[in-house]
Amino acid sequence: MRKVLVLNGPNLNRLGTRETEVYGSDTLDDIAAMLHERAGPLEVELDVRQSNHEGHLIDWLHEAADTGVHAVLLNAGGLTHTSVALRDAISAIAVPVIEVHLSNPAARESFRRRSLISGVCKGIISGFGAHGYALALDAAARL
Repeated sequence: MRKVLVLNGPNLNRLGTRETEVYGSDTLDDIAAMLHERAGPLEVELDVRQSNHEGHLIDWLHEAADTGVHAVLLNAGGLTHTSVALRDAISAIAVPVIEVHLSNPAARESFRRRSLISGVCKGIISGFGAHGYALALDAAARL
């Protein structure tokens, strides 16, 4: 069974209460439950994590490379636009990383339109709300 690691960055623990007009009303637990339900038929084992700390995300990416993870789904939140260190961590591993965003950063504030991590990710899924995670999981299962 292939293992997929789902990493969620800063402030995503506030989903369901934070700017619901932008991010929707699903909580991170709702998204995790939906992913676990979808993972079975895809024969994928999931590990879903969240941290408000950049270093945790970097450590988990390194761990993914060292433990045979098949793919990583990464919603880096605001670190998408600011973290060279996160980009370097993605670039340093052979595990494919799929960038996920609930909203469409290109349709938002100008500072959100530039992703430092996109260039080193396998692909990007954005703008489909919680369903974007399901689309990313489907893509990861087919890699």
